[in-house]
Amino acid sequence: MRIRFRENGPYVVEPPPGAKVRFNGEELPLPKGNLALCRCGASQKKPFCDGSHKALGFQAEAGEMRAER
Repeated sequence: MRIRFRENGPYVVEPPPGAKVRFNGEELPLPKGNLALCRCGASQKKPFCDGSHKALGFQAEAGEMRAER
């Protein structure tokens, strides 16, 4: 799995096929493709990003990490 931290934006998760996500104990269906997860804390669609970071002027560095089983 690859997780990118977009500069001033969300976490972007590239899940492997068949991966599952849990949030607050609830299993959520994964949309096809990458997931944009809230990093600013203001999204109305948590844990997913809704673009609220833009209006807030959220600032954070870019980065990347990989997780392997």
